[in-house]
Amino acid sequence: MWDQNFTLWEHLFWSLLRVIIGFLCGAVIGIPLGYAMGLSDWFRGWFDPIVEFMRPVPPLALIPLVIIWAGIGESGKIILLFLAALWIMVISARAGVSGVVTAKVHAAYSLGASRWQVLRYVIVPNSLPEIFTGARVAMGVCWGTVVAAELVAAEKGAGMMIMVASRFQLTDIVLMGIIMIGVIGFSIDILMRKTENWLVPWKGRM
Repeated sequence: MWDQNFTLWEHLFWSLLRVIIGFLCGAVIGIPLGYAMGLSDWFRGWFDPIVEFMRPVPPLALIPLVIIWAGIGESGKIILLFLAALWIMVISARAGVSGVVTAKVHAAYSLGASRWQVLRYVIVPNSLPEIFTGARVAMGVCWGTVVAAELVAAEKGAGMMIMVASRFQLTDIVLMGIIMIGVIGFSIDILMRKTENWLVPWKGRM
């Protein structure tokens, strides 16, 4: 029979928690690496081939490898989501730095700004819109990836719930799960837009 140990909301909560942890890990490493690649030819030369090689690889293609290395537990799913978000955040941060108007940097230096001040007051504010765009994409990719990963191996989560329900032909649970996955994915995107409008009010004005 259908496993009643977890409710629908608990399954969705676990999926969302995995996505948040994996995304944050990818952002914490990806954004500084993207900045380094955008500011340093040395970092760009070393890491650009790796990023461009891994970027087209679908996260789901890494599931067998992650299972071999980390097993089917929580760590494996977090690693998969970390990899799904990492390359997107690296590319968005690098694009944000590369898109900064050179005249603004020169103007800041001419006014006596230090490198740290240029980074803090010129490069970071101008690159934030690109980073938030990347974050929205990364969260969407992570949300789709976690559901697919749970279909393969999980004890709890939205994907696991749908898979088990389908075995017992519980169509109502399958449909409700699909609907809630879509609603949460849409809500994540709306929340990211609102956060961007709050934290980056100067978008499109600089």
